[in-house]
Amino acid sequence: MNEAELLLTDILGCSRTDLYVQKGRRLGSAAGSRMAGVLRRRFRGEPFQYIIGTTEFMGMPFAVAPEVLVPRPETELLVEKVISLYTDTPCVRILDIGTGSGCIAIALAKMIAGAHVTATDISSEALAVARRNAIERGVVIDFVQADLFPVSRKHIFDCIVSNPPYIPSREIDMLQPEVQRQPRCALDGGADGLDFYRRIITHAHEYLADGGYVVVEIGFGQSRALQELFKEKEKFDIIAIIQDYARIDRIVVARLI
Repeated sequence: MNEAELLLTDILGCSRTDLYVQKGRRLGSAAGSRMAGVLRRRFRGEPFQYIIGTTEFMGMPFAVAPEVLVPRPETELLVEKVISLYTDTPCVRILDIGTGSGCIAIALAKMIAGAHVTATDISSEALAVARRNAIERGVVIDFVQADLFPVSRKHIFDCIVSNPPYIPSREIDMLQPEVQRQPRCALDGGADGLDFYRRIITHAHEYLADGGYVVVEIGFGQSRALQELFKEKEKFDIIAIIQDYARIDRIVVARLI
């Protein structure tokens, strides 16, 4: 649905179909006031998803707030790839680094039977949103407040996934206003946008089982640099580069050798 449809269905408490089937419906004064308030906030550049407090990811509703990044449709490609890797694998152990709203971790826990998912984030506020989403979606996730990896190396995983901050620091102030309103810590990838990838690639092998995977989302123009980072570590084979809907390299899949 587009923003107008989302706004109207939220205010009226109806489905998208009802908007078009039930013609002639009028907004009451309370609904009209609320709509005016939403529009004022949008004109100031506030993300629409923060205003209504929810967004959709992998066909499921997720609560979002200014403490977390708004999930993007491209990130669904990451989830779909991991699901394809473990369709018939029981008890797969997955680590989601920088979970934010928890959308990746929760989607994987819902869609991979028997998956055991751990999700980390440095932000306690983000983890509070993620825990709320996990409860709403009826899944159990091991949420851990940590700077990337869990502190204890007793955790061993079959797959590490992440949509880390990947925007170069100097470019953040040039982004659209609604993007700039999102947490800077979830956007800022350092001078070249690759800081978090370097850290993940450096330590991932310490937390992976033999033959385990690293699946990460990347930014525009970062594909070649990220492949070089994996090659320099000499512990991974790149097995797939997945393009998004605009034919931009968006997901990198590497396997521990």
